[in-house]
Amino acid sequence: MMSKMLNVRELFPEGQLRFIAGPCAVESEEQIDAAASFLSSRGVKILRGGAYKPRTSPESFQGLAEKGLKILRKAADQYNMLVVTEVMDEENLDLVGEYTDIFQIGSRNCQNFSLLRAVGKLDKPVLIKRGFGNTVEEFYQASRYISKEGNDQIIMVERGIRTFEDSTRFTLDISAVPVLKEKVKYPVLVDPSHPAGKREYVPSLTYAAVGAGADGIMIEVHPEPERAMSDARQQVDFRTFEKIYGQAMKIREAMS
Repeated sequence: MMSKMLNVRELFPEGQLRFIAGPCAVESEEQIDAAASFLSSRGVKILRGGAYKPRTSPESFQGLAEKGLKILRKAADQYNMLVVTEVMDEENLDLVGEYTDIFQIGSRNCQNFSLLRAVGKLDKPVLIKRGFGNTVEEFYQASRYISKEGNDQIIMVERGIRTFEDSTRFTLDISAVPVLKEKVKYPVLVDPSHPAGKREYVPSLTYAAVGAGADGIMIEVHPEPERAMSDARQQVDFRTFEKIYGQAMKIREAMS
């Protein structure tokens, strides 16, 4: 356990833009080392990667579990980064907590109130993603389950909602950014990868998020996206990320 909890506002200062990046899932030590080496060299301080993957099909790749956590921790320590990874249930809280710096509550668990209460009692920040069937108000109330237990180090992530529109994987609710920033003191981030569903849409959704005032971007980056074991179609390669990062920073600078 950390002797001092991370302050999320120091990680995501008002008026600045920060990135969380890394592959959808931890697949190998080589893959994570390559991602961490590249991302850290570009100034990214938080490495993402799933060790436990809640998938629609039980036949899909489910993650490397503790082995994946160890790989993440090793790479983050080597490149002076923080780790954010998903915890799926209360049974795994202690195990995931040994390796991560920030707990992630995924979209499917946004209203898992017992899990929200449990992470609210711990001394690690919590990144919570909006459920794809949740209103902004329901998302806000989910964050209160965490803060009411004493943990107010929360990061909120808009990641798209399910609507009648099927041209993208989900519909990015860009209006959620200013609405949430009016309601909460926490950093409000946008995940452009999941609503896009296709990597060619990720840049535009990122720039829209920056323009809407997002404090950060949480993006899926893979050394070889076409070979990824999960969400291969929406992950971007290093060259694309570099372009997105540069353009996003220019937009933020122009807004200041």
